[in-house]
Amino acid sequence: MKLRLSLLGFFFAAVTGVAFAHGNKVHVKGTVEKVGADVVVVKTTDGKSVEVKFAATTVFLSRSNNEDKPAKASDLAAGDLVVIHATPKDKILEAEEVRFSVPTTAKTAVAAPAKPKS
Repeated sequence: MKLRLSLLGFFFAAVTGVAFAHGNKVHVKGTVEKVGADVVVVKTTDGKSVEVKFAATTVFLSRSNNEDKPAKASDLAAGDLVVIHATPKDKILEAEEVRFSVPTTAKTAVAAPAKPKS
């Protein structure tokens, strides 16, 4: 009986730890709609537009070939897929990390061969 209670207590402690691991961080995931000098607007997977501000300490990572590479805000473009880890400050979101990649359809798009003239 004590073993069961101990295991149950450990389980709840582990679940609670995972639930609060990110503290007050917010994850914004979706497609870039607009990019400014210090802000990005993301259309999230549920269809909402969310504005996230960049800070001097924001880290940008570009993902290609299953590898993250250092990037700059200027590398970010409309249509890119993003996952942003942000912190709420007052009524704005401030990005700590921005991971982005070009959608796979854009990477694999191939021009159709020209039709021969008859």
